[in-house]
Amino acid sequence: MAKSIIYKHYQRILSQWPVDLLRPEVSFQKTIQRRIDTQLKPSTTPPQDNVVSNQAQASVPTSRPFDEPGELEQVNVLYSFLENRYTKKYPLSDRMMKPASNPKYYDDLLKELDEAPTRSWFQSMVSRWKGFLRFS
Repeated sequence: MAKSIIYKHYQRILSQWPVDLLRPEVSFQKTIQRRIDTQLKPSTTPPQDNVVSNQAQASVPTSRPFDEPGELEQVNVLYSFLENRYTKKYPLSDRMMKPASNPKYYDDLLKELDEAPTRSWFQSMVSRWKGFLRFS
């Protein structure tokens, strides 16, 4: 498989990858895009092994060699996360999701995570103080 095909796989994965609503300033897509642009993007200029200037030769440090099996493995892992393969293969039981000590814990956590991106600054502060001051 050529670099261009692996590059296209990465592009497809990044186009389908969900945006993190809790931390929109931290972008997984941009990080992976930078990595694949430097390592996999098809180059239009041929690479040069030596640079000749003023009758002196110097070797140009090259990036690490292309590891096709390693890249394919990484693409496969990203596809598995994108398709939720592990959630389907290893489903969590109700006993795990509703522990006897606090059966509503994970439901409340999901509710908090869903509400967090749309909260105002004041609502975030009120929620934080509610966490500090717990009345039983």
